[in-house]
Amino acid sequence: MDESSTNTLFLFNREEILENEILSSKEETILEYINSRVSKAKSLSDMLDFLFDEIGRIIPCDRLDIAFVEEDQKRMVLHYVKASYSPIYLLQGYATDIAGGSIQRVFQSGMPSVICDMEAHAKANPLSESAQFLVREGIRSSMVTPLSVDAKPVAMLMCRSKFISAYGPHEVRLQMAFAEQLAQSVEKAYRLDELARAINSYMEMLSFVSHELKSPLASLITLGKTLASGYFGKLDEKPRQIVERMIKKAEYLHNLTEEYLNLANFETGEISLNPKEADFIGEIVQPSIALNHEHFEEQGVSLETDIVDNLPPVLCDPALIKIVVNNLLSNAAKYGKKGGKAKLSVQMHNERIRVSVWNEGPGFPESEKIRLFKRFSKLQTPELLKRKGHGVGLYVSWNIIQLHGGRIWASSKHGEWAEFSFELPPRMDQCILH
Repeated sequence: MDESSTNTLFLFNREEILENEILSSKEETILEYINSRVSKAKSLSDMLDFLFDEIGRIIPCDRLDIAFVEEDQKRMVLHYVKASYSPIYLLQGYATDIAGGSIQRVFQSGMPSVICDMEAHAKANPLSESAQFLVREGIRSSMVTPLSVDAKPVAMLMCRSKFISAYGPHEVRLQMAFAEQLAQSVEKAYRLDELARAINSYMEMLSFVSHELKSPLASLITLGKTLASGYFGKLDEKPRQIVERMIKKAEYLHNLTEEYLNLANFETGEISLNPKEADFIGEIVQPSIALNHEHFEEQGVSLETDIVDNLPPVLCDPALIKIVVNNLLSNAAKYGKKGGKAKLSVQMHNERIRVSVWNEGPGFPESEKIRLFKRFSKLQTPELLKRKGHGVGLYVSWNIIQLHGGRIWASSKHGEWAEFSFELPPRMDQCILH
């Protein structure tokens, strides 16, 4: 056993551990159970909660920690803490640099270490905040085992005890017996947790930026239209054309922020379904047509309607369904044939409300159909790649229809037309309430 220069940190070598390799039948059974369970845990938290409960049956453990190696192996961050006592001072999220600390020698050796007397260690290392916190908690000894994958340390498993000299070669041997299996499972669960956190942080940032841009862009559009209308004095043709181009660019960005804000709200769980018996035509269809009227005119696309008479109230969330109808109409104008036709149909089919938007235009081949309704997915055809699109609107629409317990689909004849349709269920119990 290698004793550090502080005379408080002891590093073990493999030969010392193997000399104490005889385990009792109880220990063998528990170790086998631990190894079988850690690989099946659904999350990092579940895995380590289980480990804390089981490890105490063979190893003294008043506190269990997992710290992960981050920032290109320059920092250790405490990601899991569980203790049988309170209060806790060394909290989850605590970070420390690897270089210059006592953990550096453990990290470099790749072998377990033991602090037999935490008070003595804290006095010998007055700059070690973690040691000071642990002493305040009543911890008197600590065992640290590196968790490595492909010979690369990914985390540190730390058992703490309130008794001095609680750990020796036998306890180190026991912990190493499940460390390899634990390392594989811990790293996988950690990476999945990190991915989920990254996606959530990204969506929160997206929501914030979209929200902050939305109002200023709306103001710019309003001011631009007021200026172009001659309210502040008639503009010459050249300046008026420049202002109108500015308005179009601002409108594009405003629509973009709307779609990304909707996406962020779905991804972060901030969208909920508020169904009611709605006047489908008056509350949803007519406002959507009015909103896209100018868009169709600009593209030279004529919009026809085929709307069933005497449509009964439809159970839905009008605000959300309006997003879907508006998106389908907007796409029909955007991707429609210049000077061509589009058609909005609202009908009843087997007690279900069905909305379809058809347009002349490039459409899409059957091979591209699988890309529809997916996040950030764009159809990879030469005609459509030339047109502005970001693969958000249809994905948001799909989510909204899913919330309603309905279905949405598309069909096309490549080079001639495309049609997008959705249906809503007739009864309240078919809606997915959130």
